[in-house]
Amino acid sequence: MSIRQPLAAQPRPGHEFATLGGGCFWCLEAVYEELQGVVDVESGYAGGHVERPTYRQICGGDTGHAEVVRMEFDPQQIGYREILEVFFTIHDPTQLNRQGNDVGEQYRSVIFTHSPTQRAAAEAIIREIQPHHEREVVTQVVPAGGYWRAEDEHQEYFRHNPAQGYCMFVVAPKVEKFRRSFAARRRPPGA
Repeated sequence: MSIRQPLAAQPRPGHEFATLGGGCFWCLEAVYEELQGVVDVESGYAGGHVERPTYRQICGGDTGHAEVVRMEFDPQQIGYREILEVFFTIHDPTQLNRQGNDVGEQYRSVIFTHSPTQRAAAEAIIREIQPHHEREVVTQVVPAGGYWRAEDEHQEYFRHNPAQGYCMFVVAPKVEKFRRSFAARRRPPGA
């Protein structure tokens, strides 16, 4: 979806952006590539203080950035709430600065909102899911600010590297969970 054509600075007329961090961006990107109504999705970095960071800098853990996906979606085909429902299904929002064995601030659970309406939707769904978790939901909800697209080798990573160890043991189970939980919302094959 996004290796050859980076997302524009603004979504197309009638479309919106959603920017989410929930662990490794390869996991989120692989899922949202298959979600009907998502026009495009790419991996990137947001929420930190370093401009144009590199993956190596992000992994160092001192940039303040989270690994994120930014997607352009058509709200006539999918609502922002549905995007968040997928998000909260495929990652653990109760893990502070980690997802599984991926540990560090760059793996935090965070929603970068692009409008007051998105912020209200994010806060509402967090209130709704909290009673269903034994631990506190630690997902941050913050206004979208600086965003930098990740390097090309991180775009469409799962699609091009399904046999890579991390993809087989971490990404693939999340993709399968999405496919089972949201079968009716999957993009038709080849679309």
